[in-house]
Amino acid sequence: MAQHGKRYRDARASFDREELYSPVQAVRLLKAFGATKFDETVELHFRLGLNVRHADEQLRGTLMLPHGSGQDVRVAVFAEGDKAREAEQAGADVVGSADLAKRIEEGFTEFDVAIATPDQMGNVGRLGRILGPRGLMPNPKTGTVTFDIGKAVSDAKAGKLEYRTDRGANVHVAIGKKSFDERALVENYAAVLEEVVRAKPAAAKGRYIRQITLTSTMGPGIHVDPAKIRGILEELEERQAVSA
Repeated sequence: MAQHGKRYRDARASFDREELYSPVQAVRLLKAFGATKFDETVELHFRLGLNVRHADEQLRGTLMLPHGSGQDVRVAVFAEGDKAREAEQAGADVVGSADLAKRIEEGFTEFDVAIATPDQMGNVGRLGRILGPRGLMPNPKTGTVTFDIGKAVSDAKAGKLEYRTDRGANVHVAIGKKSFDERALVENYAAVLEEVVRAKPAAAKGRYIRQITLTSTMGPGIHVDPAKIRGILEELEERQAVSA
């Protein structure tokens, strides 16, 4: 069994792993963890009380974080002609049609978001077994199958995130970098929580949000109180006023 390093052990010993912390407390704890050699991604994980075997209890959508994710998003676009040029002008990293589909079939997956014009779904459709498991399949519901290519590319580059439940009814979202200031991380956290609450399926029964965990790439998970849905930014203001 692999042993954790001293930095991880020190971080884990700095808080009670059985306690439920408020979002502001959790962010402060995470930012106090020892530094690594790179800027860690801050991750938010939800365990939801959904039966994802039922289509009406699955979550899938997009949101824009107030402060972005801090990630350099690589965008691949399936388009031709004027739409291909529009994608390039908007900053797409790779643009193609049947040629791009062939590259992907041959192993090219160096992109984080795939966008397609509706007329390209013939080329994209055969990539389902490659893009689907990676969560990269263009979908009209998330705005990644559209003729408004310029806006879709710009939104993706600006940090528009797609979220979805996995087979265990969990949702995983990157909400920023550890170098973000406290306010930026708390406001991004609040935006994601608000979206998950808003998107609650009508068919959901029982307790909806069962567990929330905040963590960083190399850090231990901090349990956040799932009942703390309102007043998050007010708590931040109060704690910052006390600290000033």
